This record gives sequence, structure tokens and C-alpha cells, in this order.
Amino acid sequence: MTERVLLGDEAVAQAAIDAGVSAAYAYPGTPSTEILEYILDWTRKHGRPHASWCANEKTAYEEALGVSFMGRRALVTMKHVGLNVAADPFMNSPLLDITGGLVLGIADDPGMHSSQNEQDSRFYADFARIICLEPANQQEAYEMTREAFDLSERFQIPVMIRLVTRLAHSRAAVEGAAPIPERPLEKCTRRGGWMLLPAMARRNFASLIERQTDIREYAEGAPHNALRINGARVGVITTGIARNYYRENVAEFDNEPSHLHIGAYPIPVGKVRRLVESVDRVVVVEEGYPYVERYLRGLIDPGVEIVGKVDGALPVSGELNPDNIRPALGLPTRSGIVLDGLTLPQRPPQFCKGCGHADTYAFIKAVIEEIGDATVTSDIGCYALGALPPYQVPETIVDMGASVSMAKGAAEAGGKNIIAVIGDSTFLHSGVTPLMDAVVAGADMTVVIVDNMAVAMTGGQETLYPSSELTNIVKGVGVDPEHVVVLEAHRRKHEENMAALKKELSYKGVSVVITVRECVETARRAARNKES
Repeated sequence: MTERVLLGDEAVAQAAIDAGVSAAYAYPGTPSTEILEYILDWTRKHGRPHASWCANEKTAYEEALGVSFMGRRALVTMKHVGLNVAADPFMNSPLLDITGGLVLGIADDPGMHSSQNEQDSRFYADFARIICLEPANQQEAYEMTREAFDLSERFQIPVMIRLVTRLAHSRAAVEGAAPIPERPLEKCTRRGGWMLLPAMARRNFASLIERQTDIREYAEGAPHNALRINGARVGVITTGIARNYYRENVAEFDNEPSHLHIGAYPIPVGKVRRLVESVDRVVVVEEGYPYVERYLRGLIDPGVEIVGKVDGALPVSGELNPDNIRPALGLPTRSGIVLDGLTLPQRPPQFCKGCGHADTYAFIKAVIEEIGDATVTSDIGCYALGALPPYQVPETIVDMGASVSMAKGAAEAGGKNIIAVIGDSTFLHSGVTPLMDAVVAGADMTVVIVDNMAVAMTGGQETLYPSSELTNIVKGVGVDPEHVVVLEAHRRKHEENMAALKKELSYKGVSVVITVRECVETARRAARNKES
């Protein structure tokens, strides 16, 4: 037994290591990145397990499936929007004959600290008919992850561990348990267990449906779903980290409410009904969407009042905290100190000093001002900051790879001087396929790949391919080599870069401009490491 101070992300990673995981895969995305970073560091020191960053979340999930197919344990991690990318293999995987435990670590981002939405991954787990475990603290993150591998093998399904930003990125002491060895190599041999041809998929889906009874029985008896009825006419249901916010207010009740905490899904219907039968009013406190609350509205007597996000008693968006849940609990609002006359200035995020992206946007903006009519689509990444002052160049930011796809659509709608701006890692993640679409269609557009030689926004991880390979990939999908241009992203090249971009915009077809300059932060880190 050992005790370490760990982030919630790191607790998941250590638990997977101790559970005998053979391989871990991910695409970096805040707030999940530290899970694989921890395992990568462990692997560098100890040689196992295998761990690697992948091109995107879909490939990461499928590589984890390959490990499970060989009878060994696999962990795959991503942020909540990454599951949209991995949804195809994820939704099919519960129909497979999972014998090597497969655990999916998801980090949701209520409040959108570093994301374009705050979707709730519990809905995905429900949609796929799998077990979801939702820890309330770092110790539970460790224990639930270890249990998740056992559950995966017991029910032959993937199991989801759902974290949220506040848990993923906070530290606490975590007590570990004795590690176990890796499982032996034992490939699945059941005919049809891993082939989802329609006839086989129908049989596998029927098997998954049959297992739902056992899965629901597990949830009813799981210690993570703790019910305490004490005679109060008010009941509280909490999920995950929201339990901590509730507990911080419990001392102020004259008559403490009955309480059901849900940490394992499917929702334990029997325990919910026992709670509801004893109260007149139920307050549902859950981080994320009103998943449990909506379920209750179709489950319990309409004469029992349900209080939560649906009726506006709790904030519908953003993070919960001990203060903003108090009105729903019937407790007085805490008043803070009001400082009259003190207005804090806004401080939007900016490019780092010396960032090559800033110099790239400077010459793009100068070209746009000169030609007067242009459309610029962009993507998620550091370069998205070019939408803010003083540059204000991108006009769209939707999702990974959308810059290239939307540029093609904008060109085909009749737009002129269409520019897509996409990062090097984002291009490898999901920009290659829409570029193929554009090449085949002969779209009149220019793709600017801003190459800073790193997955910079999530901490400077290495890209899948080095910068030198980007031109080969671009040419390989059919872009005319004469219109694949590599530029140095530096202010001293401003006029030269402007001229190059204008030339490519005048070309009737797909052209690609790659602006190269190493991320200043990763360059500084490399210099420090070299000195030490």
C-alpha cells in the first residue's frame, strides 16, 4: 500500500498501471491530457505499459480495442468532445466480445474552461448501454478505475470513468493498492465475437440487452450508490463531485435531508424510489446536464416536487459550487464583500511573446486588407486566438478539422479568396480527409497550416509526424506540388510571406501554405532540459 499526492487524472493513470494495463492510448485534450502524460512518464522509467499519443480519438479507441481483442487490458482517454470523434467505435464496442478489460477515461469540462461546449458524457454511456463510474474525489478515481477493469471483463463491455475539470486538475492524497500483473496474451476466438456483420451484430446486440438485467443489479448493489434515509421530508440526490458541494452545506440544516449519492450508472432505480417514497421534495445536484433529474421526471410520482436545473433552481450551465447550490437546498445565500468603485479590466488570452502564429496572422491580415474580399475559417488550437484583438482574422471556429471542410463549402457557395487556418496537429487529427475532399472537387481555396512543431495548446506534446513530413502528406493527397509552399513564420519575412499568400490565392484550385516556426514555450523547455 502506497500513498501519493495525485491529480484526479493521475489517480486514474496510476490505477490503470496498478490494474495491470498493457497499453494506453489518447489524443491530448484538456482536461484529460495528464492521464496519458503520467503513464508515458511511468513507461519511460519502467518500460511498461505501452503508451502513445494517437492521430485522433477514433484511432486511439480502435487501438485500445485491438489490445482488448488480444485478451489484455487497455485504457483510452480523451476529453468530452473527443468522444464525438470516437463515437463510431465506441458505440459499436459494447457489441463486441470484450475479454481484455477496456476502460474509457473521459474528462468533461463544465464551464467550458478550455472547450467549445460542456456536453455530458453520461448520455453517451446510457446511449451505449454500458456502466459509467463517476468519482467524487481522487481516491474514488483510483478505486473506480481499478474496479472498472474488473467490471469490463465481468460484463464484457467497455466501462467509462467520468471526471470533470475540477476533479481532473486538483490534487489529494491517494492510497494505492497492490499492483497486479498484466493478463496473458489470449486472443478472442469466438466466431463473430468481434465481427459486426449484420447477422452477427444482431446476436451480439441481443446478448447486450440480456446483460442489462445483471448490469442494473450491479448498480443497485454498488457501494458507490449510497442511500441514507433519516425521516426528513426533503431528499437530496447528488452525483460525482457534486456530493462535495452538498456536504459543505450539510451542517447548516436543522433537519438533515435524506441523501442518495450516485457514483455508478445505470441509475439505481430501486434506491431512487425508496428515497422518493420517504419525501415530498427532491433536490438533484449533479455536475453537467440534468441527466438524473430528467430521468426522475419519468420515474416518480408527479406529486413529489423535483428541484434542480430543469426548473432553474440550479445553474443550467457552468460549474456548481458550494455557494450556488444553496438556494435549491433552501439555505440562505452567502453574501460576499462588495468593493465599490473597483472594476477589474478584462484580460483576454493572447499569443505568447514571440509566437510564430502571431506573425502568420499579421501577414494574413495585411493581405486581406489589401485585397478587400476574403473569408477565413479556423479551428480549435492556439491559433484560434487570432480571432481576438489585435488580429481578428478567423471568422469561424467550430471543431477539429472544420476549417478545411468549411472552406471547401464556402468556396463552393461562390466565395472568393477562401483561406482555412489549421494547426499542424489538428491537420493530422482531422484535416487530411477534408483536404482530400477539396482536392477531388477542385475547390478554389488556400489552406494555411500553422506549424509550430507541437501540440502546443495542451502542453507541448510531440506531433504525430515532424514538420518535414507535412509537405509529403499534402502532396500525397493530390495537392499540386507547385502550390505547396513552405514559409518561415517570422516578422522579418512579412513582405515575402504576403507575396506568397497572394500568389496562392490567385491560383484557381487547392493550394497549401505551411508556415513554420517552433512553439516558443516548447523551445524554452527544450533549452532548459538541455542545460540541466
